[in-house]
Amino acid sequence: MLFLNKKNVLKLCSRLTHSLARLFSGIIMLRRNVVARLSTNLSINLLTALSINLLATTVIAISAPIVHAANHSASKTVLVLGDSLSAEYGLTRGTGWVALLEKRLQEKKIPATVINASISGETTSGGKARLDKLLTQYHPDVVVIELGGNDALRGLALGASETNFRDMVIASKKAKAKVVLIGMQIPPNYGRDYTERFFSIYAKVAKEQQTTLVPFLLEGVADKPELFQADRIHMVAAAHPAILDNVWPQLSPLIGQSVSSSIKQSTTPVTTSGKK
Repeated sequence: MLFLNKKNVLKLCSRLTHSLARLFSGIIMLRRNVVARLSTNLSINLLTALSINLLATTVIAISAPIVHAANHSASKTVLVLGDSLSAEYGLTRGTGWVALLEKRLQEKKIPATVINASISGETTSGGKARLDKLLTQYHPDVVVIELGGNDALRGLALGASETNFRDMVIASKKAKAKVVLIGMQIPPNYGRDYTERFFSIYAKVAKEQQTTLVPFLLEGVADKPELFQADRIHMVAAAHPAILDNVWPQLSPLIGQSVSSSIKQSTTPVTTSGKK
């Protein structure tokens, strides 16, 4: 017996999408072969060619809305595992970049739920320790990892931080979630070697694990003193729309906005001249 919980619905939608995509590809390839045959000789029956073209056009027209619905009908869950920069430290609730992300999804009518599991002061080891339970509880489609800053501020071993990042990415992917790894930089007073090696961890793990990377969360705001709170570490609310804009280009494609590329194939009718 198949229980129609969210996980099973997503599996059914995924299978339907893949099956129809293969059907699209096969029909489109067949139609292109017909075009090639007609452009070189007329040995193929014209009626057969027109029938294949009609079949391809009809199947695509009927099935495209089904694939679109399969891609969009099931609400996605986005899990944000971060530290104080994502936990709205020192801010009025609802003004941080994660809350703004939820509002943007609603405005764009993208069916998604955002779970903010961020904690002020969190380290990579703390995030790693909490992640398995969060994955089991929420079954996220996307995991956003925004950690590491506190590791560096405490001077923790970079090798341990790198291992923790790698383990969190692997655990998320094992749970069938896509991952966005968000990079962070630290002030140069920690020493050039340490700061450069710390920053390089994000790109190294992202490349190794073939996961999405936001190079620097505070790009465009970290160099503006007026956007910092009095502690000179955390950002004021006015900086968070720009922070969201740094994350959005890498995150939004993973939430399922794109329709199967097979639907976008040309539906131009076959002509006996072979020209489009």
